[in-house]
Amino acid sequence: MTDPALLFIVAVAGTAGIGLAAATALRGWGEWLEVRRLELGGGRGGGPRPATAARIELADLRQRVRRLEAIANGGE
Repeated sequence: MTDPALLFIVAVAGTAGIGLAAATALRGWGEWLEVRRLELGGGRGGGPRPATAARIELADLRQRVRRLEAIANGGE
């Protein structure tokens, strides 16, 4: 294991492996960000949301307002 050529080959192979893993992780990160961008509606397919989802979100917001009003009035 003291042969310099063998040590060089092992070092190059290790460096190449780390580089490949880093490139793969970076591509995966970019793809994940693109998916999140599309989910948030900022992407190419981001049209109007379905009416059902909008009504559910509106109901959730109304419920939060009621809770905040109850807290402001001293009751919960």
